[in-house]
Amino acid sequence: MSTETAGPGLRVPAAVPTPGRPDVGRAFRALLWRDVFVTGRELVPFLLQVVLQPVFLLFVFGKVLVELGFATDEYSDVLLPGVIALTAFLTALQNTAFPLVIDFSFTKEIEDRLLAPLPTALVAVEKVVFSVLRALVAAAVMFPISWWVLGALPVEWGDLPVLTAFLVLGSLVGAVMGMTLGTFVKPNRINVVFAVVLTPLLFTGSTQFPWQSLDTLRWFQVVCALNPLTYVSEALRAEMAPGVPHLPLWLCAVALAGFLAVFGVTSLVGFRRRALD
Repeated sequence: MSTETAGPGLRVPAAVPTPGRPDVGRAFRALLWRDVFVTGRELVPFLLQVVLQPVFLLFVFGKVLVELGFATDEYSDVLLPGVIALTAFLTALQNTAFPLVIDFSFTKEIEDRLLAPLPTALVAVEKVVFSVLRALVAAAVMFPISWWVLGALPVEWGDLPVLTAFLVLGSLVGAVMGMTLGTFVKPNRINVVFAVVLTPLLFTGSTQFPWQSLDTLRWFQVVCALNPLTYVSEALRAEMAPGVPHLPLWLCAVALAGFLAVFGVTSLVGFRRRALD
């Protein structure tokens, strides 16, 4: 026990945390720092895992098809915001769902976290925050890569606050969706569920086309409106390519906030249910 001097020849115990009242903030930061530290040691494999697919998507559809004459130069303005939105959203979703499935079923690592002096809900929140950080790193890396692939980047410094806000909001939605899947789906079914979920998310998220251009395919437009990725893509498109038809930013923000509220509740319910099993 540490001590401190109270007078000549007199030493008294230093102040210690009151028993039963742990430092919740310190425990939360310790869990988050541990995850960040591990990611830092595996940064290159992490970036290859989350960036490789979007880079090839951007290269083939935004560069190769344009060079071959099958797409116009303007198509890259439509595609780039969607690819960056896709990178952030899917990174957050996958980096929440898969680790939770492993932690709860195989390694049981989640038990160590549940023993930390934190409420169960804050352990879940830490998982979400960490996934959002990883998603933002992946999205940030896509900007210089996109400039290298396309030769131009339609982003100005004044666009960064809005882009950052919607990337954070979209990553939060992706993370809570991933937690919902990771806690409600049985481990032996997770691969099947991801195959069923990820493909529709990828192709109905308005990443390769503006949502408003689907007026002649009304049924498909309705399907895309049910995908939260659509609103991330449209928000980024509104900021990066304002000349392209897009949904208004306020509508994107309201829709994403609604998805966040719904999946936020279901993710906390699922996490608590699995934690108490």
